[in-house]
Amino acid sequence: MPLDLLMFAALIIFILMGYPVAFTIAGIASAFALFGWWMDAFPINLMGALGQRFFGVMTNPVLTAIPLFVLMGVVLEKSRIAEELLETMGRLFGQIRGGLGVSVMVVGALLAASTGIVGATVVAMGLIALPAMLRNGYDPRLAAGAVCTAGTLGQIIPPSTLLIILAEVMSSAFQQAQYSQGRFSIETISVGQTFAAALVPGLLLVAIYIGYILARALLRPQDAPAMRERVEEVSTAQVLGAILPPVILIVAVLGAILGGIASPNEAASVGAVGAILLAGYRRGAPRWLILSGALALLALAVAAGIAPVRLQRSDAGALQYTVGAIYGLLGLWGMVAVVFGLLALARQKMIIPALAQTLSVTAMIFATILMASYFSLVFVGLGGEHRVAAIIDALPGGPTGALLFAMAFIFLMGFFLDFVEISVILLPLLIPPLILMGHDPIWLAVLIAVNLQTSFLTPPFGFSLFYLRGAAPKSVTTGMIYRGVVPFILLQAVAILIIWMAPPIATWLPNALF
Repeated sequence: MPLDLLMFAALIIFILMGYPVAFTIAGIASAFALFGWWMDAFPINLMGALGQRFFGVMTNPVLTAIPLFVLMGVVLEKSRIAEELLETMGRLFGQIRGGLGVSVMVVGALLAASTGIVGATVVAMGLIALPAMLRNGYDPRLAAGAVCTAGTLGQIIPPSTLLIILAEVMSSAFQQAQYSQGRFSIETISVGQTFAAALVPGLLLVAIYIGYILARALLRPQDAPAMRERVEEVSTAQVLGAILPPVILIVAVLGAILGGIASPNEAASVGAVGAILLAGYRRGAPRWLILSGALALLALAVAAGIAPVRLQRSDAGALQYTVGAIYGLLGLWGMVAVVFGLLALARQKMIIPALAQTLSVTAMIFATILMASYFSLVFVGLGGEHRVAAIIDALPGGPTGALLFAMAFIFLMGFFLDFVEISVILLPLLIPPLILMGHDPIWLAVLIAVNLQTSFLTPPFGFSLFYLRGAAPKSVTTGMIYRGVVPFILLQAVAILIIWMAPPIATWLPNALF
């Protein structure tokens, strides 16, 4: 077997053996680099590019938004906003058949757009919603499948870590494809375009899930009955109080990116600051201070966008200095509110766990991306890039056959690899040939994003399954969880087919905005 294919097979085998992913990738890359050099099949001078590749990853302005988005999600999760949303939505929809399942999907969509952390969402709903569904007579398989699937919405509904990584990978692949065509005035793909492309398909996926739950409740009432427990009716004020704060935060972050007002880093900063203010508002900080501080920061953002001040200019006069001083006071008041929000979280002993979890998740993601860059350098040096391109070109069916093969291969790899490894190891090899065949890169990114979402649900290594197994009652067996997600995996395949047959679902919004 050629060394490049043997290298990829060794990666899957060692990951299946349970070794830590980042160390496994680095070890296999090192071993095959040395073995290939010894066999005269790998030019060892390629290793000189490794430092530049690592530096490029660590200073990439797109990827540096990841820690801030992770912090935003962790702070919202630690402040128990998910619990309040679940309780309110359960009381709102629980009186209809399948209503608890619908509430799980609605909350999953809201948390997806505000936290984007699969583990936190699945565990929260596994501890709160799943027992309530079981007490009210839901089929355990349907309840487990709904909770697992709702948690994965954080990877397709922006802003999400998957979409940030995918945007960077697709942009690099798109540039590579254009260079191969001899074009040096190249186009790129931004995070904003990827977010815009994924928004409508993500909402479509939520609608498909809700439609399935309601249809199953209609056809098999015993699987998803109305709530048996007597609960207080929820008022409009309670619904708005639970939904509006995360929705405002979502609009602020996504609106800043999609409107071209802020870069991903700046929007992620808005999200992190907004999450701290929201958590402080809910956890004991003076509410008047938090609200006035949030309004001050909002006024500063709007005013600075409409009338920017550049005090370093030689012609700056009294008016500019006065406006600059007002902007400074607005920013100072906003930061005072942020400090009080942090103090409230510190009193609740939330800030240290939030920062520790942010550091842990960020380190895991960047370690995997760095080692995958190392792996791909060795794989390309062994000739793997040309072999993959030749395999795709030789497939029957032309561009459609090649895309079918790529999607099937990504789906199968999802059984064994995490979305990060698939994105940064596999996609840079598969995507350039597909773009050269004429596939739209934005549309392709959305198809792959929905496909990668299934990697959280496919056994044996679906992370969503593991998270729920740890949070679910003992009466819900692992087999029930596995069987429960099967219909939702099939629904994801249906969503992929719909987006495939109707590309404007993915391309209309980014084309309109950008």
